Amino acid sequence: MRMVITVLAMAATIAVALACTSQPDAAAAPQPSAADTAVATAQDEVLQVVTTVSPITSIVENIGGTRIRLQGIVPEGVNSHTFEPAPSVATVLANADLVILNGLFLEEPTLELAEANLKSGAAIVSLGDESIGRDQWKFDFSFPEAQGYPNPHLWPDPILALRYAEVVRQTLSDRDAENGDYYAANYDAFAARIAILDGAIKTAVATVPPPNRKLLTYHDSWAYFADRYGMTVIGAVHPSDFSEPSAQEVAGLIEQIRDAGIPAIFGSNVFPSDVMRVIADESGAAYIDDLSDDDLPGKPGDALHSYLGLVVNNLRIMIPALGGDAAALDAVDVGPVFDGPATAGYPQ
Repeated sequence: MRMVITVLAMAATIAVALACTSQPDAAAAPQPSAADTAVATAQDEVLQVVTTVSPITSIVENIGGTRIRLQGIVPEGVNSHTFEPAPSVATVLANADLVILNGLFLEEPTLELAEANLKSGAAIVSLGDESIGRDQWKFDFSFPEAQGYPNPHLWPDPILALRYAEVVRQTLSDRDAENGDYYAANYDAFAARIAILDGAIKTAVATVPPPNRKLLTYHDSWAYFADRYGMTVIGAVHPSDFSEPSAQEVAGLIEQIRDAGIPAIFGSNVFPSDVMRVIADESGAAYIDDLSDDDLPGKPGDALHSYLGLVVNNLRIMIPALGGDAAALDAVDVGPVFDGPATAGYPQ
């Protein structure tokens, strides 16, 4: 009996010894450094911002820089008018402090989803609605007044895009006053870029022969741009729902192009159009299918993959096709205005 007790005692002693040597001391377990804790805390406290189309994401990124966490939700190359957010987007919207939309009825399904999932204290900002009043709404072929929905494509006009940036600056500063000076400095730098861009566009458009300053496009995204820079939109092939025009409408556009002697009409590589090819063939105009409303050129991380890059790239395509010289656009710096790594998440 004594031998059994002795054996058991020895086993217990060995077990205790093994436990002491094999189990890490809780006090000695690796602990996060003060720097790691500070980073985690900062990430928790930084504004969570969700945006829709890529040009808006880029504008917000330029102002928010590295002081916000930014996620776009409309994949590039997707029609923003017909985009239906996946159910998983509800989680992204539910975590947002700010949801920044274009507004003017462009992203209604996303707006409804955001309203249904908005957390307490969060806000939705509609840039277009805060940038122009109803008296400035434009209606056209794609957006007829009878339907009551204005053309929402304000951002091809850089001055209206700057108004978007102003609303973003004020919104971020109201939510995060501690970084207000940072947002203001980024806005000032962006405004200086816009001033250079605006002057370059005026110079480039002035080189286009006056009879050629007319635009026929796949979708009327250029109403506000044309109004600012002395160009005329003579028509658009697709209405807002992207249905095909009637044979009578196509015939009218062909005749209009012939009569005006327009050298080129403009499509999109994202939304190829057989109808526009027919119009070009029948009218004698060149068909240029490289313009973009909201699909930024290049890839995320490229300097050209930005709002400024989008405008410059479009004008480098448009101006020469109409008989002008786009060299003035070379003066525009299209990269981000803030120091540090890119911060926006662009869904692909």
